Amino acid sequence: VALGLYFPRKEYLENVYIDEPAGMPLLRIHALKDSHEEVAHFHLCQNLIISRTRQHENNWFQIREKTGLLYLSKSLDREDFNMLSVGNWMPLPKVMLYVFLSSHPFQEKECDSATRATVFLSLINATAPACSSLTARQLCFTEMDLSFHIKENKPPGTFHQLQLPSVHHLCQNLSISYKLLAAEGVPFRYNESSSSVRVTQRLDREERERYELIAKCTVREGSREMQVEVPFLVNVLDEDDSPPFLPNGTDTADAVVEFNRKEGTVLSTLTVYDADTTPIYPLESSRKKYTGTIITDDPWISETFRVEHIFDEIHFSPNGSQVRGTRHEY
Repeated sequence: VALGLYFPRKEYLENVYIDEPAGMPLLRIHALKDSHEEVAHFHLCQNLIISRTRQHENNWFQIREKTGLLYLSKSLDREDFNMLSVGNWMPLPKVMLYVFLSSHPFQEKECDSATRATVFLSLINATAPACSSLTARQLCFTEMDLSFHIKENKPPGTFHQLQLPSVHHLCQNLSISYKLLAAEGVPFRYNESSSSVRVTQRLDREERERYELIAKCTVREGSREMQVEVPFLVNVLDEDDSPPFLPNGTDTADAVVEFNRKEGTVLSTLTVYDADTTPIYPLESSRKKYTGTIITDDPWISETFRVEHIFDEIHFSPNGSQVRGTRHEY
């Protein structure tokens, strides 16, 4: 059975400092469902990828199977840091972890699921900075873009948490609050008590392909107040669910052939629109999807005439928003 669950983002990024305590929450990973009855289970592959050629057993990081919270299971000391950063030529050593997703509890060493997200952890050769030394941007958001992919026609669900688990854990003297700024009627909601963002209804890519919102964060420390805003983008992924359509409803075209027409003369055209897909590359795979045929028993007609198929990307504008599609001309 193909897994229906999926990650709304494929990559996550977080910093890890030396001597942060065991139990320290690092980041929360989310999954969205394909059907209502699915339950998400998260699993961490027990190998850290240090560089293309090096791996190391993961002794430091764990994930809560039911909530997707990634945390430190053991403090990373200076000796660990030196060992993990050997041969790592980046100015900021990074290790990589794979998080897997399943609709059933994981069996041991099950690390070959196709549904996975990559977590990049930057190892910082210093202890965690004091909260008072961090900018509002650092307190509110990670270095990741807030950009997500949600499949059309799937059930609603939570796909992001704005509050950073590590900052919330370390900076309890600060008050950090968020708002999601969006146009009226947009199908996304921010929940203040859990700081989570959810998609509230099934999306339809043929209605709208991209949503551009803004996440606004306010940091209060005593009487001081700082604010920061960042783009919050949601792209809707396509499912092949809309049939092609003819602009005027007719699926045939008449051709009148006069004598002495030169080779290559266009005698007739037929246009078909597909709001569901955009041209795929290589182009041959798009061409194979639809074919144009002359239906005849006369071999002379088959030898003398041919149907040419050209197609290009166009934009439809339902509800005033641009949606990509394809125009096929025969």
